[in-house]
Amino acid sequence: MITKTQLKVKRSFDLLFSILLIPVLIIPIILFVVIATIDTGQFGLFLQKRVGQHGKLFHIYKIRTLRKEAHVLGQLDLSATRFGKFLRRFKLDELPQIFNVLFGTMGFVGPRPDLPGFADELEGDDKIILKIKPGITGPATLKYKDEERILAQQLDPETYNRTIIWPDKVKLNKKYIENYSFSLDLNFILKSIVN
Repeated sequence: MITKTQLKVKRSFDLLFSILLIPVLIIPIILFVVIATIDTGQFGLFLQKRVGQHGKLFHIYKIRTLRKEAHVLGQLDLSATRFGKFLRRFKLDELPQIFNVLFGTMGFVGPRPDLPGFADELEGDDKIILKIKPGITGPATLKYKDEERILAQQLDPETYNRTIIWPDKVKLNKKYIENYSFSLDLNFILKSIVN
């Protein structure tokens, strides 16, 4: 089980690593925001409310990849612009989350932050997931890196997500927190870079 000391070490690493990475990532982020603004016809930085540590809501930062139209779960790629598809394929739309890490609303490793209606409705032992900051990567993120493709193959993506994928993510994230170690975080970061 993750301890208070481990949480402090985890946050210290996140803060230091984000400070080191921002000078490297700031120019690509600005460039992508400008291109996405032209490409989508909307401001290229996308903000969305997500459920964070202790169930508190925060704004996640992303590069905008979708056209201004109704979006359907499992068919988001159909709404993505050509440039948006490129960003989504290589997860480059997530680069601005380095600022979420800097500001302390996210960490590098942890459960992916969900929309309201999922993590904020956890009960019993499952609430352990809310003990740590949500992450850019983690065990569930790596397992479901092709989540959009999986959902696109389902007749009812919403139901499949709620009854199959979400419970499995909860299980994976609980296991991560219950068996936490700093080396485990480093391992997930390495796997994310390699994959």
